Amino acid sequence: MSCFGRGLRRTAPARASSRNELVTPSTASLSRVNGWACPPHSFQLVGWTIYSYMAVVGFGIYIPLLPSPWSHMAYSLTGIAFIVHLVTHLAAVSIDPAEAGVRAKKSYSNPLPVFDKKKQPHVIHNLHCYLCKINVDPKVKHCGVCNKCIEDFDHHCKWLNNCVGGQNYWYFFVTVLSATLGVLVLLMVILFIFIQHYMDPASLRTAQQFTSVLSNGTWLVFLPLAPLETSSGSLLVVAFLTVMLATGSLLLLVHLLGFHIYLLLNKMSTYDYIITRRRGQASQQDIEMGFPQSSDSNGNAGQNHQQMEPPIDCDALLSDSVSCKNQETGTISSRLSGSFCTELDNFTKSSEKENGFYYGTELPTQIIPGEVVMDDPLGWRLGGGAEGPRAGQCEGGPLH
Repeated sequence: MSCFGRGLRRTAPARASSRNELVTPSTASLSRVNGWACPPHSFQLVGWTIYSYMAVVGFGIYIPLLPSPWSHMAYSLTGIAFIVHLVTHLAAVSIDPAEAGVRAKKSYSNPLPVFDKKKQPHVIHNLHCYLCKINVDPKVKHCGVCNKCIEDFDHHCKWLNNCVGGQNYWYFFVTVLSATLGVLVLLMVILFIFIQHYMDPASLRTAQQFTSVLSNGTWLVFLPLAPLETSSGSLLVVAFLTVMLATGSLLLLVHLLGFHIYLLLNKMSTYDYIITRRRGQASQQDIEMGFPQSSDSNGNAGQNHQQMEPPIDCDALLSDSVSCKNQETGTISSRLSGSFCTELDNFTKSSEKENGFYYGTELPTQIIPGEVVMDDPLGWRLGGGAEGPRAGQCEGGPLH
């Protein structure tokens, strides 16, 4: 490819003869409309199963055993929490969080090519997505799971089987909050009944239906509509299992709720938090390996001059182990809890300029992501201080 006389405003990645090489033309997939799109995620099925189990056990077995007025309070608090959770959960799953330009096209019936990370590091360059074929804002990311650009992207949630973005973030937040409160109240109710069963069982047998029960070892469930007799042992076994399940669920919910409260207070998204944390870990590893760090006018250590901006890749899930590899430093791995769409953060430290290319968006002349490059398309140039393209033949490298 001759560089002489070529236009210098090209923003599409150039790996082969066509910008269509960005994706695998032979592979296509339908974009997910929302969390109801098939196939459902296993976590989504588990979440609805736990919700249904908690509702049946709480309202059918244990809350009716509480003496008045505690039973009315438990019905009210738990009922409000479960209803709010159901409504917001359905909303978070049903809303399409895609970017406005993607939603306007309404072309979900037409398959989009699938992003091939082996051929290109990302699909968004200079605020243009080459899969969705739209211009996007800086906070928009292309999710590989949903196969579409997400507005104000936060993370891809396995429990919702949907991305969480600007369109449905608050529904997601209220879903987590209501689930936390509902499980907490239900856990307190079951623990109270578990203790009272040994301390004062008569206080749990105040319902009218217990007057017809002859044995004190016989208990009634699904009061008052459909009384069903059961044994004391069965009641305690179910209570023990429910307490274990509720405790595990509560720990996860409190952790997730606290994390998102922290993000809101710091005006960050899950995506921003992961990238910031990963950059810090990479910078710390550079220091440990002895790479020199740049310093500002105050003498504070900064990032290396040849740090590269990370490629945008949002199909990594929360529980997966993400690896970042470069030529000199090897592999940087971090495992994060929770579910989110992330991007790989590559850092290159090169001391030999005469044999390589500069890749990325930070060069001897710094380029801001999204800014049109006048003298250096795609953010690459020959090493060794070469000044732009010259007549003759030149070679390009992959864009990061």
